[in-house]
Amino acid sequence: MSLHGRDVISIRDLSRPEIEDLLASARRMIPYAEGKRAIHPLADKIVAMAFFEPSTRTRLSFESAVHRLGGHCITIADPLVSSLRKGESLSDTIHMLTSYSDAIVLRHPNEGSARLAARVSERPVINAGDGAGQHPTQTLLDLATMQEAFGTLSGLRVVLLGDLRYGRTVHSLAYALALFGAQLVLSSPAALRLPDEVRDQLEPMGVKLEEEDQLHRAVRDADVLYVTRIQKERFPDEAEYLKVAGSYRIDNGVLANAKPRLIVLHPLPRAGEIAPEVDATPHAAYFRQAFLAVPVRMALLEALLGSPKARKGE
Repeated sequence: MSLHGRDVISIRDLSRPEIEDLLASARRMIPYAEGKRAIHPLADKIVAMAFFEPSTRTRLSFESAVHRLGGHCITIADPLVSSLRKGESLSDTIHMLTSYSDAIVLRHPNEGSARLAARVSERPVINAGDGAGQHPTQTLLDLATMQEAFGTLSGLRVVLLGDLRYGRTVHSLAYALALFGAQLVLSSPAALRLPDEVRDQLEPMGVKLEEEDQLHRAVRDADVLYVTRIQKERFPDEAEYLKVAGSYRIDNGVLANAKPRLIVLHPLPRAGEIAPEVDATPHAAYFRQAFLAVPVRMALLEALLGSPKARKGE
């Protein structure tokens, strides 16, 4: 199976074997991501970073991945200094970027924007987050972190905590974990429950979703605790946000009865939902998760754009 030249808009664009191949490739990429070895399959390739929504880790890890692969980036990091401010449509912007680059990495606040870009672009489009929609590369690095910690993805008991309604990372991750037979436990404020349309996609896959309102009980039997931030920017009404802000906090007390091998993940940034004291515990895996973004995105970019000939003599 080849991913060369394809778009990656949703994690559903990838089969389980393709995900497994990408994760294996990402493991091989780790020494290159650390700068210990050099590889140049993207030599003479240009990747456009079109970020119309704030981002730190996603944009910088994609740029790092391109540079580690010997490629080059052109970047829109602030929509206020792009022609969108002058009224240019997203479609026209994508047409322009297609002329200037070999692939486009797009982050946009509107759900469906990445799918639109893929229809317009003659180059591969990677969705780096579209509103409350999908974030497939975040899912890949989440899976990579779990696999590194446990050696497998099959049968893990994963608690998804927090903003399950607007959290695009959770929507993508739940589907991917279902492919690997994980047990999913949902824990969220009532107003932020996993949307029915996501549930409806999971049930035909044989997933039995458990719900647990009591955080201590949810954590007790978990292998993975996936924590999300309550995203103020996604709420149409600030009053609704204020009702759920600060609903939960992970600290050492919450983790006191957790399994010794439990890992805590977070797509970051965090905004108080994980106490800094957790950073010093063996449960904290979110900074390793952030690093693995680079080899995972290297693996994907190489699969979409790289030439096997470029790897000779590495």
